[in-house]
Amino acid sequence: MNRQADRAARLADVHAEAFPAPWDAAALEALLDQDGVFALEDPDGFILLRAVADEAEILTLAVRPAARRRGLGARLVSEGGTAAARGAARLFLEVADDNAAALALYARAGFVGAGRRPGYYARPDGGRQDALILALNLPVTLP
Repeated sequence: MNRQADRAARLADVHAEAFPAPWDAAALEALLDQDGVFALEDPDGFILLRAVADEAEILTLAVRPAARRRGLGARLVSEGGTAAARGAARLFLEVADDNAAALALYARAGFVGAGRRPGYYARPDGGRQDALILALNLPVTLP
């Protein structure tokens, strides 16, 4: 395996613990190979972002369940926002509208609603869940 494949495999392991429909190593490696995509990592989580022109997007934020509620997600969002702010004026993300913990995290960081994608997320039971589009103007000092 090459270095990028090793990294993608590590991230995929975390993603598999964090989400019921995780991204596999091949998908993460393909993202990491794209221009403007970068990840900030911790052994218990990571944030994957894409910055293009004056916009940035959080592609995913994953924290192992055993490490949640200890500030890791907030730290990764803060560090990701700081890194994205080096060239972006706005940071976007999509989050399931029923993900109360993530919505609270992003609200504390200053994100505000910018739109909705009906039925965006597929659920393991075959259902669909709306996504909220959140945005944060940069540069800001994130908590």
